[in-house]
Amino acid sequence: MMTKRHMPEEVTYDPNKVLDAIMEKLNLKNDAALSRALEVAPPVISKIRHHTLPIGATILLRMHEVSEFSIRELKSLMGVEVTPMHIAA
Repeated sequence: MMTKRHMPEEVTYDPNKVLDAIMEKLNLKNDAALSRALEVAPPVISKIRHHTLPIGATILLRMHEVSEFSIRELKSLMGVEVTPMHIAA
């Protein structure tokens, strides 16, 4: 029997939290400065903020590189459920 995995109600995807956390950590004034720091076009940040573009692996790695937040921290800030990976010996 398959069971449906439930996300806790308080965990909801919100890319604005991670963008704002990076801006705060890097002391950036606005989204234009954030786009320069992440080396993406300003519309990319706008599309992420408006939920029309998901945060993909490439930009997630870039966020990690510039902010020094761990990938786990970034995903947690976004509201993405972080599950531990188990590596078989």
